[in-house]
Amino acid sequence: MSSFQIFTEEEINHIRRGGKILRACLEHVSEKVVPGITTGELDRIAEEFIRSHLGALPAFQGYHGYPATLCTSVNEQCVHGLPGERVLNEGDVISLDGGVLYEGLYTDACVTVGVGQVSEEVTHLMEISEKALNAGVKKIKAGARTGDISAAIQKTIESGGLTVVRPLTGHGLGKTLHQFPDIPNFGKPGTGPVLPANTCIAIEPIVSISGSGIRELDDRWTIVTNDLSLSAHYEHTVLVTDKGYEIIA
Repeated sequence: MSSFQIFTEEEINHIRRGGKILRACLEHVSEKVVPGITTGELDRIAEEFIRSHLGALPAFQGYHGYPATLCTSVNEQCVHGLPGERVLNEGDVISLDGGVLYEGLYTDACVTVGVGQVSEEVTHLMEISEKALNAGVKKIKAGARTGDISAAIQKTIESGGLTVVRPLTGHGLGKTLHQFPDIPNFGKPGTGPVLPANTCIAIEPIVSISGSGIRELDDRWTIVTNDLSLSAHYEHTVLVTDKGYEIIA
């Protein structure tokens, strides 16, 4: 799909329902993040939570063959961390990325959580990354360009002394999980496609302490920073409106 998907009011209400379930799921799983728990346990908690809501399905399961409900990316892992037997330790940082499929429509969101007591460096990484998400979202309205969002995210990250993981981007979503347009986390205001009302986009700054280069691990999913610097990832699904935006998840 190389054009924006425009949603009806009924579809928007379905997306809102899926987004509400997803946001509640991520909040629920975040509360379970403690030293000693495994990423696989967090994944099972998320799947159980989503499936407990009538009509809701874990959006990531089976997507291009992905085997889990969540992406659980720890420390140097940027995105797509496979849940499993990895035990979380005091001071780790973990991104919990998930999606809900409801009435054939996708929502996608991510939070980053510190495990127990974390360093000032980790706290700064999380604070700036979340601030970048909020800065990008505030640029959203019908008539804005994707570059307006990208530039706001980049400025916030780099002003905080951190690095944009450039190969990884936000995206449109709806009847598919990833669709037009790509929304990079760097760019220039006034460039890129013009946002119409009643479309949905996923804004997701992916940030590292020092390096923008990435590589894929042998599991063919998990992506890590080349220099193994710590990474954080925050994401909202956002509805574009005539007057601005509505955070869906």
